[in-house]
Amino acid sequence: MTKLAQWLWALVLLGSAWAALTMGALGLELPSPCREVLWPLPAYLLVSAGCYALGTVGYRVATFHDCEDAARELQSQIQEARADLTRRGLRF
Repeated sequence: MTKLAQWLWALVLLGSAWAALTMGALGLELPSPCREVLWPLPAYLLVSAGCYALGTVGYRVATFHDCEDAARELQSQIQEARADLTRRGLRF
């Protein structure tokens, strides 16, 4: 099972549970404070997931390791490509 399928299954299960509780399909009488928290719960979860994603990206960018050898190799390949294109008549 792919990661996408796992996330979709979790989303379907949580969405079904939320819909069943908010629409009263289970026949449960929830107290008013629970219902007031339950309605905006998907928005809270979406904002929380966005904050987590933003924090994860920020952390990964902050701890990214530079590959100096690969950078030098790439620069030399760029110079070779420029020289080859110059020989073929392209002006930079």
